[in-house]
Amino acid sequence: MTAIISGSMAYDTIMVFGDRFRNHILPDQVHILNVSFLVPELRKEFGGCAGNIAYNLKLLGGEPLPLATVGADFSPYAEWLERCGIERRYLRVVPGSYTAQAYITTDIDDNQITAFHPGAMSVAESVDVPPDAGARIGIVAPNGREGMIQHAEQFRAAGIPFIFDPGQGLPMFQGEDLLHFVDQATWVAVNDYESQLLRERTGLSLEALAERVEALIVTRGGKGSRIYADGRCIEIPAAAPDAVKDPTGCGDAYRAGLLYGLLNALDWETTGRIASLMGAIKLAHNGTQNHSFTLDEFRARYRQAFGRTL
Repeated sequence: MTAIISGSMAYDTIMVFGDRFRNHILPDQVHILNVSFLVPELRKEFGGCAGNIAYNLKLLGGEPLPLATVGADFSPYAEWLERCGIERRYLRVVPGSYTAQAYITTDIDDNQITAFHPGAMSVAESVDVPPDAGARIGIVAPNGREGMIQHAEQFRAAGIPFIFDPGQGLPMFQGEDLLHFVDQATWVAVNDYESQLLRERTGLSLEALAERVEALIVTRGGKGSRIYADGRCIEIPAAAPDAVKDPTGCGDAYRAGLLYGLLNALDWETTGRIASLMGAIKLAHNGTQNHSFTLDEFRARYRQAFGRTL
């Protein structure tokens, strides 16, 4: 049940704006944009794609091995990982650097404006994928550009099947780069917007991209997700959340569900629903690592959401 999680480790500063961005941004004045949003609610959270995916996979009973570079300010996060029982042996501290920092402002429609300081993430290539860690699967999630390239190549060289999850790192790569990632990966996971960008940059349809991997997964928010595999397009329904509080990290929770399903050799219909429920559970909580459940509680939620047992 061990998975190597290549991606960013970050501190998230999350601010909630109690209105809609569109009410304060004039479309015909964006060339001289100068806006300020009053954000009465502010939280500092542990985050980053590798951290979030690892946290969620641990909740499901997996053994994640986050692989990342962090800064000299990482001690509080390290203590949190220890309390969660998440291994830190493949986290490298870069002296003189900050851990990556995300500053996220969310409005009442769940639109987000994010500023991101990469810090130690910029040298993610300075830590290598361990070929002898006993990992059955991996994921290349958003990280420093060279780190993503190197880790994909190292997964492939080590014979470790992996998910390519470009996320917000996708704009760093051109079509040729993206196709190389796809051809090295076993699976690809993107959201709806990223799928459009992937199509534009590679010049290939989703169906054509799916033919190059075992499965292409496209998440669509409240519309559920689609999994292109074995020549089929499998529609995965969205799970209803208990509340809609914070979309930050929902995609990472979904990807932890994918890893869990793949580690347990589950079919795509089941794997997709596990992933969908993980995203819904996260959505009902502020922050990316503040939700928790037992496996019995998760199975009960799964049965309630989809009318089938897990």
